Amino acid sequence: MVPRRPAFVPDESGLLFASFAAEARLSKRKDRMAAAVQDLKNLADRAVAEIAACADDAALEAARVRYFGRRDGAVTQATKQIATLPASEKPAYGAAVNEARARIEAALESRGAALRGAKVDQGLGEREDVTLPGRPVRVGRLHPVSRAIRDVSRIFGTMGFETVEGPEIETDYYNFEALNIPPGHPAREKWDTLWVSNPLGDDPKMPLLGRTHTSPMQVRIMEQRKPPIRVVVPGRCYRYEATDAIRESIFFQYEGLAIDEKLTMADLKGVLYSFARQYFGSQHNVRFRPDYFPFTEPSAEIAFSCVICEGKDPQCHTCGGDGWIEAAGCGMVHPAILRRVGYDPERYQGFAFGGGIERLAMLKSRAPDIRMLYQNDLRFLESF
Repeated sequence: MVPRRPAFVPDESGLLFASFAAEARLSKRKDRMAAAVQDLKNLADRAVAEIAACADDAALEAARVRYFGRRDGAVTQATKQIATLPASEKPAYGAAVNEARARIEAALESRGAALRGAKVDQGLGEREDVTLPGRPVRVGRLHPVSRAIRDVSRIFGTMGFETVEGPEIETDYYNFEALNIPPGHPAREKWDTLWVSNPLGDDPKMPLLGRTHTSPMQVRIMEQRKPPIRVVVPGRCYRYEATDAIRESIFFQYEGLAIDEKLTMADLKGVLYSFARQYFGSQHNVRFRPDYFPFTEPSAEIAFSCVICEGKDPQCHTCGGDGWIEAAGCGMVHPAILRRVGYDPERYQGFAFGGGIERLAMLKSRAPDIRMLYQNDLRFLESF
């Protein structure tokens, strides 16, 4: 008879070894965790001492970045480490990280408040010398062109002229045709025109342009009002032409219009002489001489004596050597224009005048070149 094989009996020495190994691993993890927690406490102690020694805001900010910087901050790196730990170790390590974070943040806040308080105390301790003069305030001033526009409006206002404004983008009709300058008329060559394209579509019967003068407002105002009329119109104009000492491609003009019964050329000259005396004083001479404009008849040119050479320098680039600077054109409103707006030229007469604002500013400031007004040179502009 074969003896029965005995049942498996576990080796007690092997079980005991496994138990010892598990306990060793657990002890090792505990030791490692205790060391990690202690490292965090040491980190917090070191940070608190470093923050307390910060002498200014720059040093305090450097300490904050060293511990809480997004990339390399010591506390930031410790926080990221939590995700790599076993679940059993996360609570203890996380609590240690939070404690270190709270201590360092409290130290930063405390030191920041102390530095701010020190600044306030230092400021209170400083003494001001109240006998010193105050710091001067730079006061702005009007541009010479803006000042000239206001002076023109003010002076003509004393003579009963109302200041009005008009559109800078004008139609061909008001800029030319309504002023006795039909298509193909040779007078159009006097104005180098900048035409404008309408983004909504061009109307071939009504082309648009940057107005070449302020005279279109003569017709617009007469269409809207009945005599008597006295207006002056300052505004920006555009011409496609080269610039020189007395010309610009973008410039300001003023336009004057008076409509009433029994107005004559003598009234026109009286108004312009009065304006010249009020604007320039008596030191400038004024010259009238015949000229041609399609919308006035008779017409005249107004010129003022050159402020630079006073007519003594034949090489003067401001006046061209003749001693006079053309400043405006004028004349009696053409009867055809009066009829076009429904006025009876037998009953009503009118005069119109227009000139460059920059020319006036240039003459008054004795600037040798009109381009100086737009070069933004404060040495020139602050002299006004």
